[in-house]
Amino acid sequence: MKILVLNCGSSSVKYKLIDTDTDATLAEGGVEKIGLPDGFLKYKDFKKGSKEITELGLTDHKGAVKAILDNLTDPGVGVISNFSEIDAVGHRLVHGAEKFSKSVLIDNEVKDMVKQCYDLAPLHNPANITGVEAIEAVLPDVPQVGVFDTAFHQTMPPKSFMYALPYRFYTEDGVRRYGFHGTSHRYVSQRVGEFLGVDITKLKIITCHIGNGGSITAVLDGKSVDTSMGLTPTEGLMMGTRCGDVDPGALTYIMHRHNLDADGLQKVINKESGMLGVSEISSDMREIENAVNNGDPRATLGLEMYEQRIIKYIGAYAAEMGGVDIIVFTGGVGENQTGLRADVCRPLAFLGVDLDEELNAGIRGREAVITKPGSKITVAVIPTDEELMIARDTREIVSSLKK
Repeated sequence: MKILVLNCGSSSVKYKLIDTDTDATLAEGGVEKIGLPDGFLKYKDFKKGSKEITELGLTDHKGAVKAILDNLTDPGVGVISNFSEIDAVGHRLVHGAEKFSKSVLIDNEVKDMVKQCYDLAPLHNPANITGVEAIEAVLPDVPQVGVFDTAFHQTMPPKSFMYALPYRFYTEDGVRRYGFHGTSHRYVSQRVGEFLGVDITKLKIITCHIGNGGSITAVLDGKSVDTSMGLTPTEGLMMGTRCGDVDPGALTYIMHRHNLDADGLQKVINKESGMLGVSEISSDMREIENAVNNGDPRATLGLEMYEQRIIKYIGAYAAEMGGVDIIVFTGGVGENQTGLRADVCRPLAFLGVDLDEELNAGIRGREAVITKPGSKITVAVIPTDEELMIARDTREIVSSLKK
């Protein structure tokens, strides 16, 4: 079955075409700067083994989706002969609130329910639905499936997802911890079990999705029981440009001191904080690492803060679950920044982490165990594949329609 996976942002559409019979990626790329004259389609030419860019200047998501489909069927670079070869489309949907605890076939009722969550994810959910409607316009007879970032975390108990705010804000406004990166956490927690040949339904796992955005999840017996992101993706770890955990009183103090409104504060905590805000150099960890190596004190401070918060959450979740069997690193930083993994793992020696320093230093972007054979806790690197997870969910749901 050939599944087209779409991840629609406010001005971009990322895609992968996956053959779920073999889990092979047949095509991948994305359209960026939708609505701007310098918009473009970038894609991997699997025949040449190169990355290509085509300037488009598209005005909307419908045009972007059509450009992707035209590229997939292009006689020169395409991988399918016509649209009929696409069996289904799977969408990354960011926020499902408490309405969705699993992936679903998209119909008008589902779209309406996702739209009801717009206030919780104003930058993401409208773009996600725009992508769904763009497919409806171009491929009206192809089934579509929604896979929610928040769904995996719906197994959290109330003690984990509730905030210590007046209860009415939960009942009236839905204010609670929802968590994000759920598709990634679900994939790597399942994949590490397959990789190690163990039954995750009997284990305590901590999954660390560390990238420009980052979150950590406690997975007990295969289910999410706590996670670091909250009502929004701002809570939790220090990230590339997001502040993560901070005293709410500090935020109101800053608002009053600098005469900021809510939108101004949102910009500070989401776009100007995190590694960028502390270092005033970059949000890119590769640039931060270079600056640290050159002795920059602010980059060094930022990296120390960044790593400390990862250590704190791992320690907290180990305590919460009464121990930990496996720690997983994933995401762009978790998969590739070997020094960061070492800095995080060394203080965890008291828990039973015995890091193989030499082995860890050589692991970038591939599956591996980076602890020594006798380590009480296994630490693994598992590259995430959210698109494959979305494709598998889509195949399962669409296949059930044919029975």
